[in-house]
Amino acid sequence: MSASGGTRAVIAALLANLGIALTKFLAWGLTGSSSMLAESIHSVADSGNQALLLLGGRRARRQATPEHPFGYGRERYIYAFIVAIVLFAVGGLFALYEAYHKFRHPQPITSWHWVPVAVLVIALTMEAFSFRTAIHEARQVRGRSSWKDFIRRAKAPELPVVLLEDFAALVGLVLALVGVGLTLATGSGVWDAAATAAIGALLVVIAVVLAAETKSLLLGEAASPEDCQAIERAILQGSEVERIIHMRTLHLGPEELLVAAKIAVSAADTGAQIARSIDAVESRIRAAVPIARVIYLEPDIYRPHDGGENAAGAPGGLAGVEGPAGAVRLAKDSGSGHAS
Repeated sequence: MSASGGTRAVIAALLANLGIALTKFLAWGLTGSSSMLAESIHSVADSGNQALLLLGGRRARRQATPEHPFGYGRERYIYAFIVAIVLFAVGGLFALYEAYHKFRHPQPITSWHWVPVAVLVIALTMEAFSFRTAIHEARQVRGRSSWKDFIRRAKAPELPVVLLEDFAALVGLVLALVGVGLTLATGSGVWDAAATAAIGALLVVIAVVLAAETKSLLLGEAASPEDCQAIERAILQGSEVERIIHMRTLHLGPEELLVAAKIAVSAADTGAQIARSIDAVESRIRAAVPIARVIYLEPDIYRPHDGGENAAGAPGGLAGVEGPAGAVRLAKDSGSGHAS
């Protein structure tokens, strides 16, 4: 996912939520509706979350240091995980607490009856605009994946977070509108409390989903199957490499990929020939998958009779051996990574 597309969606969501939060707080102050208060806090939490995503994106662009040689790309994942915590605690748990309080002491809406309905309709319009922007940006990178797969497999956290938050906000606004409407129609504040509880439960579920998906990114995910296949084709495209003994990939950030592979070369190759082969393979990998910025290639001699790592232990079903006797070892500085 392009960082610019995610940033546009985050900024659109931030502006929408700031405006929505102000109008909701006004409606809550005039009517005392608990669902309006829950929705107000929800919008404040969402605004803070979008600010956190923007901060994470900015901090992730810092240059690598000796202490952090692979850079700070994963800071975007850390801030996305914090977003899930904020949504769970500030949004979901607060709404559930407010619902509990209102169930014990239900209060009807006795004044400014039209205000919450008008505010919710305005908020729905602004939230729909934000959601439309997020969908438009996501379609640029989603490809043929379903929305579920896109949210589960996206390596950049901003668009999935904004999509889920905006979806939850739209559903929450509909729930609040139903609760306020039934409260106005029946004169019973129980409906308002019920809508508040439903909003809280919705936010807790969305927060748990976000936390689970972001945790996987924090642990470290491999390249997508499409990128792995493209890297394998690039390695084997020329005559320098006889086969891939094994390969590992790891996302250092949404737009930075580490590739480490043990490749089989000819036993007759000299050190200079192997060095040129590594250069050629690295160039092909970067051309095929531009986000592959850190590449480690280890040349070796493939001798299946020596035993070692087999197909079951090699990712992607690539059979190979680990460190056969008499293997060639070469350490070479490739600019962004070192073969070892």
